[in-house]
Amino acid sequence: MRKGFTRRPKADEPGTPGTNYITPSGLRRLQDELRFLLTRERPAVTEVVAWAASNGDRSENADYQYGKRRLRQIDGRIRFLGKRIEAAEVVDPETPRTGQAATRAFFGATVRYANAAGVERVVSIVGTDEVDLDRNHISWMSPLGRALLKSAAGDSRVLQAPGGTEYLDVLDVCYRRISVEPFREPPGSESSSKRPSRRPIPTKEG
Repeated sequence: MRKGFTRRPKADEPGTPGTNYITPSGLRRLQDELRFLLTRERPAVTEVVAWAASNGDRSENADYQYGKRRLRQIDGRIRFLGKRIEAAEVVDPETPRTGQAATRAFFGATVRYANAAGVERVVSIVGTDEVDLDRNHISWMSPLGRALLKSAAGDSRVLQAPGGTEYLDVLDVCYRRISVEPFREPPGSESSSKRPSRRPIPTKEG
């Protein structure tokens, strides 16, 4: 990860292959998920696998088969998160801007626009790991994100969307804190399961 790197990417550049533009809170969410997987979920699943392996025939052991499959999923996610964090270039929307950088829409901008019917919408332009349609967070690489990049209040933009062509009027561009939904431990995770002890229950003789 490029620590302490805070700038706005040029909107007419696609970015270095593999570059992951992201806001500070978006990066924090990735780091929190990676920490959870490494320190809690993976050790908990590893314990299940070890316990299941001690119970005999692994080929017909559902706990063992599930645990191994879950470990593969976790390890894949850990690798993915590691690469995304390593490629992260943090762009803070709250960094003071001057000139066109303060009035035009680049990564981290919040844009208010209206469509041809006069319906207004406000969106924030974020990284691909931060997309949240419920919060109106759109990727800078999405059709809408690309249509709005470099726009300023008073500009008109053409959006080539899968559903057809739309004409947008940009009403306002500003930069403010973008609150990304924080990482939360998923329900049903192995690390949060209230499972009974996996030690074999001794049987009484006679």
